[in-house]
Amino acid sequence: MNRVTKVILPLVILGLGALSMMVFLGLRSDPPPREHTPRPKIVQAYLVDIHPVATDITAYGRVVSAQPLELYSEVSGELMSGQVEFQPAQDFSRGDLLLKIDDRQARLRLNSSKSELLSALAMALPEIKTDFGEAWEDWREFFSGCDFDRGLPALPETSSERLKLLLARFNVYKLYYAVRDHEIVLEKHLFYAPFDGSILQVNLRSGSTARSGSLLGSIISLERQEVQVSLPASELGWIDDSRPVVLTSSETAESWRGRVARIGKNVDTRTQTVDLFVAVDQHGAPPLLNGVFLQASIPGRTIDSAVTIPRSAIYDDKSVYRVVDSKLQSCEVTVARWEVDSAIVAAGLNNGDTLVVEALQGVTAGMPATPKLSSDEGNL
Repeated sequence: MNRVTKVILPLVILGLGALSMMVFLGLRSDPPPREHTPRPKIVQAYLVDIHPVATDITAYGRVVSAQPLELYSEVSGELMSGQVEFQPAQDFSRGDLLLKIDDRQARLRLNSSKSELLSALAMALPEIKTDFGEAWEDWREFFSGCDFDRGLPALPETSSERLKLLLARFNVYKLYYAVRDHEIVLEKHLFYAPFDGSILQVNLRSGSTARSGSLLGSIISLERQEVQVSLPASELGWIDDSRPVVLTSSETAESWRGRVARIGKNVDTRTQTVDLFVAVDQHGAPPLLNGVFLQASIPGRTIDSAVTIPRSAIYDDKSVYRVVDSKLQSCEVTVARWEVDSAIVAAGLNNGDTLVVEALQGVTAGMPATPKLSSDEGNL
């Protein structure tokens, strides 16, 4: 065997082998493709229960006094202590004397004026007894009731023109109203508490000299407290003021009840909100500090036929998924109201629908699904 034959013969054998392999493979038939069956997706769901749904408005605000007062002096003089120490955070009761302005000169002027009135009456009484016997007893009692340590009694009623002329001649009317004026001035020296409350701020302390128009301090009522909250103007139409408001604090487990006292008529141009005031019912409730931050759950109107679902179950603000015949089905719904974590659907769902209540990703209508029903059906 020559050298060329040794080279060509192995190549021929390899070629024949490759050709035989190709023919053999071509004679084999491909196996049929395996059919892919998608696995059903397990989804959280519940059965729809259409029923009346009471709406709720959540807002936040601070406790404020319904009766904040600033105390201004209308007279001049030295400030003197009352029945309670005039200092910040000092509590007081209705009728307590908070402070007074030195009233010695005012009392002297009042008593001097009373003395002039008594002198005029002493000169007029003999003529009243002689000429107007039927009025004598009333005017005698009035004279006896004019005491330097008590307020002036009311003038006896007089219908007789002649008696009025007599009283005017002795300046009885002029002196009477002069005394009343001095009594009013004396009252301005005394600051009595109009309610149970607390001293919020003190601008002048005992021993200081007050002038007319001086701000002495400010007080707040603890009898009537309110929570001032701001609401979007769009929420006003939902408020049901016939039901109580529930107030809660994030710092304590306590709660309070109240009622909608009034709603502002002005919209804040920056925030487009309206102020609403909730009067706190304090009967048997724990005390509230002025300025405490509270959450207010304000009752809203009831929607007659609706269902509450999680916000996460709604797609594009208008559609949800149902499970129909073990497949996902998309349907459009009408949302009557959006709340903090939920939405109230008023149309688009029927009683008994299997509604998907979890947020789904990467799914399409028609996909197989197996619902895992919640135990709290229709009431999330």
